[in-house]
Amino acid sequence: MAEVQDGHYDSMSQATDSLRVEPIYESFLCPLTKQVMRDPVSIDSGVTFERNAILNYFNECLSSGRRLVCPVTKMELSNTELNPSIALRNTIDEWMNRNEAAKLDVARKSLTSDSTESDILQALQYVDEICQRSRSNRQVVRRDGLIIMIADLLKNSSTKVRQAALGTLCSIAKDDNENKVEIAAGDNIRTIVKFLNHGQTQEKEQAVSLLFELSENKALSERIGSVSGAILILVGLSSSKVENLLIVDRAEKTLENLESCEKNVRQMAENGRLQPLLRLLLDGSPGMQLPMAAYLGELVLSNDVKVLVAQKAGSTLVNIMKKGNREAREAALKALNQISSYDVSAKILIEAGILPPLITDLFTVGSNQLPMRLKEVSATILANVVASGARFESIPLDHNRQTLVSEDIVHNLLHLISNTGPAIECKLLQVFVGLTDSSTSVQNIVDAIKSSGAIVSLIQFVEAPQREVRMNSIKLLNNISPYMGQELADAFRGNFSQLSSLVKVIVDNNGISEEQAAAAGLVADLPMGDSVLTRRLLQDGAFAAIISKVLRIRQGEIRGGRFVNPFLEGLVRIVSRITFVLDDDPDIIAVARDYNLASLFTDLLQMNGLDVVQIVSAVSLEKLSQQSKHLTKILPAPSPGLCFSIFPCLSQKTVATGVCRVHCGICSARESFCLLEGKAVEKLVACLDNNNEKVVEAALAALSTLLEDGVDIEQGVMVLCDAEGINPILAVLCENRNEALRQRAVWAVERILRTDEIAYEISGNQNVGTALVEAFRHGDSRTRQVAERALKHVDKLPNFSGIFSKMGAQ
Repeated sequence: MAEVQDGHYDSMSQATDSLRVEPIYESFLCPLTKQVMRDPVSIDSGVTFERNAILNYFNECLSSGRRLVCPVTKMELSNTELNPSIALRNTIDEWMNRNEAAKLDVARKSLTSDSTESDILQALQYVDEICQRSRSNRQVVRRDGLIIMIADLLKNSSTKVRQAALGTLCSIAKDDNENKVEIAAGDNIRTIVKFLNHGQTQEKEQAVSLLFELSENKALSERIGSVSGAILILVGLSSSKVENLLIVDRAEKTLENLESCEKNVRQMAENGRLQPLLRLLLDGSPGMQLPMAAYLGELVLSNDVKVLVAQKAGSTLVNIMKKGNREAREAALKALNQISSYDVSAKILIEAGILPPLITDLFTVGSNQLPMRLKEVSATILANVVASGARFESIPLDHNRQTLVSEDIVHNLLHLISNTGPAIECKLLQVFVGLTDSSTSVQNIVDAIKSSGAIVSLIQFVEAPQREVRMNSIKLLNNISPYMGQELADAFRGNFSQLSSLVKVIVDNNGISEEQAAAAGLVADLPMGDSVLTRRLLQDGAFAAIISKVLRIRQGEIRGGRFVNPFLEGLVRIVSRITFVLDDDPDIIAVARDYNLASLFTDLLQMNGLDVVQIVSAVSLEKLSQQSKHLTKILPAPSPGLCFSIFPCLSQKTVATGVCRVHCGICSARESFCLLEGKAVEKLVACLDNNNEKVVEAALAALSTLLEDGVDIEQGVMVLCDAEGINPILAVLCENRNEALRQRAVWAVERILRTDEIAYEISGNQNVGTALVEAFRHGDSRTRQVAERALKHVDKLPNFSGIFSKMGAQ
């Protein structure tokens, strides 16, 4: 047979020739394709061709209508029969086996770090080609030890070599478990994974394709998952928006193969791929559901994932909680605890029916009851669910249509609080905090607490050594204090140490916490007129410490986050208690002087945006100012001279130097709480422009103390004129925002109109006249009387002497 040196057998021809690889013989080549034949057949002319090549030639002749001749001899053919050349095929097969064995030997010698990049690439290309031809070739490659050599090239410095090595290993691994195992030997899997994170695009493509092939072996799936970061990287690639589609597809299919291992499923869930775990939880055997539910309870889930799990598996977990054995219920409870910690997912669990079994678990006693550690989990879930803000008064728990805020249920929860340990106490208190945060359910809880007489036991928790228990207790009491102020006051009077504990929380110097804000709000809600509690707070040094905190917050020395405003509001309300008991005891007057309360509240009027602080400050200034006429030091009247005795018409009203125009004595902000001396008038007038009606009402009430009986009303009017306060007061009257404001404004305006000059000027103001007429027509009896007098001042009503004398001035 003649040899062919320039045949088209493979890309290794030059290397083959140099090592005297057996050459290609001309008889092995198809005359049409010039390639070695794999299925040689003879035709009628006796010439041998590759079967597919000659069939294609015959078809072309028939379709074009050409005469059927042998493409080599040009002899006309009488038929198209094909005769297999079995002997030649066997010879070619034997030659190929000898040749491939020789070429593999060539490749082996080239697959070392000492070889040139070109030789290594040619060797890898050849191994890749023969492995794609047949599985037997892949087995030969393994037996000849080439897999280890090629795997070592994954650490080669050449990018091209690494890419070619990955691709070749992928071909070697296809459909051959033994080859897969050998490829995965040592730390090769770790090396392949590194390409996923740090390699170039082509390296990533080859690496993820190789991992896909390896992952089809279940034993290797576990090993892939055990490589640190492998599953996380694959999850990232499978959801990538920037990688090419091949990488994304191969990563997804690799992950699907890795799901055969339970450990991998857990890792996927940990890295945000929860669908495999949920599938096992929903569709797996009971033996598989248990570990999946348990692991779900150990995961740290994002809020979006919590919602997904609640939607997909919420009903299943609730069902396990109802009907499972002790171990299964424990796993379900832990999973539900995790999912319920986000309000959106918690509401989904409510729809799935989680409330009835939770309440059953908490209330069941005896042999069927859950151990305390699981009751704690149930209580935690209930607290999470309540925090979602659902309308629990409309969610039935049983066939009797009882709800979470029904009296019997609340009584049982209160009883449970008093008969469990701190962990469950804390969570149940948190449940009540959530229920009392809602305006639609707080009254139900208040009524149940009153009917159960539980207020005394709830107050005890403010002295609890556990901070969370104490904080939740204070938050609960703060929520109900607007509805149960007197009951709370009675309880605190029964045990002053609990009130003292609250004060300690409030004056703690470690920043401003939610607990401090709640404690301040709770104490502030206690009845203002309760002098016993006020004296106790004074005895505990509460006012001094609280005023110090107010000043430090005002001066910026204490900074807080979201709790600073409610904390400051509570502090100011507590301090204002002093002004509510000024009439009860002269000693309290001394306290107000010592703390210079008039100046403090005057300063706080300027805290724009904090309406509560401004309202409380104005109310406190009103009460302090009402004391001014009693506290001012009246100077003895000077003896009139002879002329003044003989000619009294020469006597005029004068104000002695240093004497208060309004109170006709020696005044000061500290000693007599005088608004004029304390520079409070202008600040109160500024508050009349506030959008909050309650701020306006409080400021107007404080200003009205300058016009009340017992002071110089005319001078009071002049003080308001000087402070440009007349028009704002008239504006309040004309705006007629609510009845309470109208009553105060009508009273103040009537006093102002007693000054003839002002009455004359205002008489032409139609808006004021209309507002007074409206008050006269629609106000209550007292307002109508005052409005009538005001209308007379501006000549809107005739002043018939004596007709209304019995009505008198206020």
